[in-house]
Amino acid sequence: MNQALVTKYPITDRVKMGLATTLRGCEELIPENDWIQKLAKSEATGVPLRIKLGLDPTAPDIHVGHTVVLNKMRQLQDLGHTVIFLIGDFTSLIGDPSGRNSTRPPLTPEQIKVNAETYYRQASLVLDPAKTEIRYNSEWSEPLGATGMIQLASRYTVARMMERNDFHDRFKAGTPISVHEFLYPLMQGYDSVALKSDLELGGTDQKFNLLMGRHLQQEYGQEPQCILTMPLLEGLDGIEKMSKSKNNYIGISEDANTMFAKVLSISDVLMWKWYTLLSFKSEADIAALKAEVDGGRNPKDAKVALAKEITARFHSTASAEAAEQDFINRSKGGVPDEIPEVSLTGAPMGIGALLKAAGLAPSGSEATRLIDGGGVRVDSSVVSDKALKLAAGTYVLQVGKRKFARVTLG
Repeated sequence: MNQALVTKYPITDRVKMGLATTLRGCEELIPENDWIQKLAKSEATGVPLRIKLGLDPTAPDIHVGHTVVLNKMRQLQDLGHTVIFLIGDFTSLIGDPSGRNSTRPPLTPEQIKVNAETYYRQASLVLDPAKTEIRYNSEWSEPLGATGMIQLASRYTVARMMERNDFHDRFKAGTPISVHEFLYPLMQGYDSVALKSDLELGGTDQKFNLLMGRHLQQEYGQEPQCILTMPLLEGLDGIEKMSKSKNNYIGISEDANTMFAKVLSISDVLMWKWYTLLSFKSEADIAALKAEVDGGRNPKDAKVALAKEITARFHSTASAEAAEQDFINRSKGGVPDEIPEVSLTGAPMGIGALLKAAGLAPSGSEATRLIDGGGVRVDSSVVSDKALKLAAGTYVLQVGKRKFARVTLG
């Protein structure tokens, strides 16, 4: 840190801590020197900085990969700054073209409303609701009208807009670009003007839009915001970014047992990146834990601690403790305390049909594959006979390590 860059306000230890908190796990802070000055001014004047995160409610559910930026917001919130959780109800009507090779269909107002309510309810599991300012960009976007929109569009050139990678690539490939797509980065940038934000967060794919906010604030005579981009979180496979389509995700609304088990399934290497981006432990505590593992401590201990922390955040400490015990029981071949109860008729019934009827296999052929792989148990005994038929009675069926059902067959 070059202290000479800040002349009006002193760089105190608290300012240095604020910078370290900001930089933890981030991809890029632009420009860092301006952020130091903002932190120093806030510390000296006692006026909290305004930190903005805009989210278009394009889907109703979020996974832990989405919470990387929310975690950063919470860390800055805990330092006393004002967090603005911006719902892009207006920009959702346009559709964000970021990283896309085709026009994205806009959402209906009804879809936006439902998704926004779900988004904020889930985000509140990370942010402190009592210290979070909730805003909707329709507040200032709709009153702009045609005249205001034309005036806003005059603040940016087509040439600069075409420097954006996705627009450039689509134009070069002859893929259509609708004029309304140019409005999206302009409207997102105008959000920063309306909110007078000091810092805007986003994923690496949002850099162009975030820089637009800086440009427009200068155009409107404001001190430009700094921007902070966060890396995309690798999913359970440790390769692809976390995504529902890749089935390598942990949904924050998933049950505690599933969430805990999924965290434990990640690699020892990926665990440390997850600690940096998802844990609220201090960097010093994480470094000390890593040193213990490097010195011979079982890495599973560290992974269990991470799994408990993440599970407790979205459920409760008691749920995390119970999930740990459930995982131990499963690892030892035990049966969890709570499993689905299923009642069926048609005894005697073949094992394949029974697994399908109980919801433990999607089809008879998949049930056969599971049996061939040794992944099916009835009352703790491995099933090897695909022709097995079960008479009337109650059985505990298990598929793999996580799927159970207590089936009463009549």
